[in-house]
Amino acid sequence: MMDWDKLRVFHAVAEAGSFTHAGETLNLSQSAVSRQISALEDGLGVPLFHRHARGLSLTEQGEALNHTVRDIVAKLTMTETMIGESRDIAKGPLKVTATSAFGSTWLTPRIGEFLSLYPDVQLTLLIDDTELDLGMREADVAIRVSAPRQPDLIQRHLMAFRSHLYAHQDYLQKRGEPQSVADLANHDLITFPQDMRAPFANTHWLRSLVDSTVARNRTVLQVNNLYAIVRAVESGLGIGAFPDYLAKERPELVRLLPDLSGSKVDAYFVYPEELRHSKRIAVFRDFLIRKVTESQF
Repeated sequence: MMDWDKLRVFHAVAEAGSFTHAGETLNLSQSAVSRQISALEDGLGVPLFHRHARGLSLTEQGEALNHTVRDIVAKLTMTETMIGESRDIAKGPLKVTATSAFGSTWLTPRIGEFLSLYPDVQLTLLIDDTELDLGMREADVAIRVSAPRQPDLIQRHLMAFRSHLYAHQDYLQKRGEPQSVADLANHDLITFPQDMRAPFANTHWLRSLVDSTVARNRTVLQVNNLYAIVRAVESGLGIGAFPDYLAKERPELVRLLPDLSGSKVDAYFVYPEELRHSKRIAVFRDFLIRKVTESQF
């Protein structure tokens, strides 16, 4: 059985990259830290660090051990927070991941209100179109635009949205408003690159409306970020397709061909089963549901 005190010292050294810095974190002398690591290596019968002039680096065995210890530390930290969390007061760290467009444009402006209601919650937002692993504690909560496939995750339907075509009113004054899909052949288009992974299935909707020749000849900008597409449309560069919530608070944008829309996309509030009773997650979930209702998605 490995000694937890030695593992705790090992983890600190692995994260700090030196005995000295780890000792400062643990309030131990460099020699005490070195002795603990040597004892752990002797007990395991393998070296855990490469020692060189620039500092320390993990061996292959050290990497494997640190991966496990890091997971244990994260779970202990979470458990400690949950144990200390009052049934009536939401407090402690809360790490939330959301897609770049939704997180940057809709979620972030509303965070101030949430923090004023729950000042004891230390919120971290991770804005990323890749799916972080909730099981590995890369985040506590995810707002995703597809249902989770992992069986140990709890999901709550948050909203559904559709995409439409939009252009800035200044662009339309110069170029006129298209009255049919065929008219798009006479307009400048802003699209998501077809050969790149889209954040949700609806992202390539504009390209699918026109034939490949029009898409190739009339696309003036390809950009792999929906918020960037909105900003390009706002600048008057051309016509873009994006979810309606991105245009809702931008009255200068005009919805085009309103009878045409992309397919419905569902968004979910997702978190691990082990956090089912977390007060922090409960209040954040309820806050988002209330704000979604107010936004009339």
